[in-house]
Amino acid sequence: MRCPKCGSSEDKVVDSREARDGHAIRRRRECQRCEFRFTTYEIVEREELRVVKRNGARVPFSRDKLLGGLKKSCEKRPVSDEQLQQVVDEIADELEQEGYREIPSSVIGAKVMRRLEAIDHVAYVRYASVYRQFEDVGEFISEIKNLGERNPEEDKHPQLFN
Repeated sequence: MRCPKCGSSEDKVVDSREARDGHAIRRRRECQRCEFRFTTYEIVEREELRVVKRNGARVPFSRDKLLGGLKKSCEKRPVSDEQLQQVVDEIADELEQEGYREIPSSVIGAKVMRRLEAIDHVAYVRYASVYRQFEDVGEFISEIKNLGERNPEEDKHPQLFN
């Protein structure tokens, strides 16, 4: 590693720890020349997964794009960045274990919706509205009613519609 301060490639590892629930290794390093300390992360390099969009376009799978969509859905909701990062890690791991080289965006969307439904119902409906391309209020109402029917014992929110 090159020191971000002086550019020297001579450093030593001072400390190594697991990070992101075992999906990465965090290393504290010290430059041998200027003694500046810095942190690096080591992660497994995954084979490039391609996402097949609704219009047929094929694009590389992006963890950042997935995280961005989750953050939009959970904006102003009591959901931590750590929870969202865990969802991204779980989905990426699942896709890798399933052995996909190309995957329809609808499969990823379904995985996201399943996890959001368990985390936060409002975030779930927000995501579903974009994913399923809701066009009127009736579709929102229908989805909210179905949400209550799917999980009656876990539904901690007051009934929104009669």
